[in-house]
Amino acid sequence: MTPVLPTQAWRIRAVAAAVALIPAVVAVAQLGRLHPDEVFQTLEPANYRAFGYGILAWEWQVGLRNWAVPGLFAWLLKAGAAVGLNDPLARRALLEVPQYALHLAMLLAVHRLTARRVSSLLAAASMVLVGLYGPVVHFAGRTMGESFSAALLVLAIERLDAARERPWHVAAVGGALLGLAVVTRYGSAVVVVAALLWLLATRAWKPLLFTTLGGLVIALALGALDWATWDAPFHSLRKYVDFNLVSGQAAAQFGSQPGWFYLPLLGWLGLWAWPGLVLGAVRRRDGVSLAGFCGLAYVVAISLTPHKEARFLYPGLVLLLVAATPPWLALLSRLAPQRALPFLGASVVACVAILVFPSPFRPERPEQFRLVVKAAREATGLVIVNEGVWGAPGFFYLGKNIPWFPCDFAEDGRFVQAMAMPTFNRAVIWDDRALAQLQQAGFQVLQTDGPAKLLGR
Repeated sequence: MTPVLPTQAWRIRAVAAAVALIPAVVAVAQLGRLHPDEVFQTLEPANYRAFGYGILAWEWQVGLRNWAVPGLFAWLLKAGAAVGLNDPLARRALLEVPQYALHLAMLLAVHRLTARRVSSLLAAASMVLVGLYGPVVHFAGRTMGESFSAALLVLAIERLDAARERPWHVAAVGGALLGLAVVTRYGSAVVVVAALLWLLATRAWKPLLFTTLGGLVIALALGALDWATWDAPFHSLRKYVDFNLVSGQAAAQFGSQPGWFYLPLLGWLGLWAWPGLVLGAVRRRDGVSLAGFCGLAYVVAISLTPHKEARFLYPGLVLLLVAATPPWLALLSRLAPQRALPFLGASVVACVAILVFPSPFRPERPEQFRLVVKAAREATGLVIVNEGVWGAPGFFYLGKNIPWFPCDFAEDGRFVQAMAMPTFNRAVIWDDRALAQLQQAGFQVLQTDGPAKLLGR
């Protein structure tokens, strides 16, 4: 690893800060959601914990989730309310602050990982390649378990990579970060097992020992948290394992997909990442084998699990991308600058271009969410005509405890009830659904945002 001058270090941090800001701004300005879990597994329980109201999904009724992230967010929401941050958009921006810090830390870890194999200046390009990668822009600012966990996994793997030449505490930090990745998303335990197996296979005995100890500290903290919140140590973890792996309830309730389900989605890695992974496998000196091994193990594991969703692949995509970046940049470093720059530029364009194309990683209903936030500022009651409660933004994006009904159609009994109650003075609809009935009840169109409309009376 080449020494970094103070001016270079400042520039590297500035690049990381700017690139990390992009998904943060996109998430807050765009709104919408990647999956209902973004709202109902994080924002709603946090809102409930902070203010005593919010929708608790069935997982929170049976204790299938832990309160680590919602508890942190609840504390932030209370702090924000104490200084007058009550607007839904301001509250969402407040929760983005720790996510921005986490994503920034991940990009700096990518730089350190890469700078051990290429020059520090060239390694700065790794932050751009990873940070502007389409799925990262979509996910990194979102309140999803996959978003938190992927960043923590990259941080952990960088520390384990550094532990080869650093004191024991570096491996302990890596183990603790692996533990935190599991706390934020239990499915990431696959990566923990893969990382420990890698350390065992490479006979890295001291890093293996201290990685395990660091992870055990977080495991004990999780057990204590569950004991305090669910009255039993590791209650949420045991419930999760039973539901998703032992009982088969996940596949029965949400469906199952064939083993090749994720193969087409791996095409979103980008044109340059696959050559980078091959180079990393061939040239071990330039490769980041631990990241590649963990990413591959994760993809195989989720492919063997009956219930599959596109979002589950995100941590694997990030790990494989991180593994591909150093060997790809090492290859470009061997070319003359006039030849390397076009390849580097094309690689960045390939990452950003993913944002243009429709993909299963793009957020849904941003227009609806934006109009709900606008409606909430003057609403005493709200009707949302689109897709039931799980398609709605929840109480979090209302910012206050008012009655609201999600309805699929105008024939819905709740819709009829709301039309007869003056309390309901705002409505948000999709594709003009129930527009005529709302106008008959005295509503007028106040704003249009794509297929969504805001009405008031």
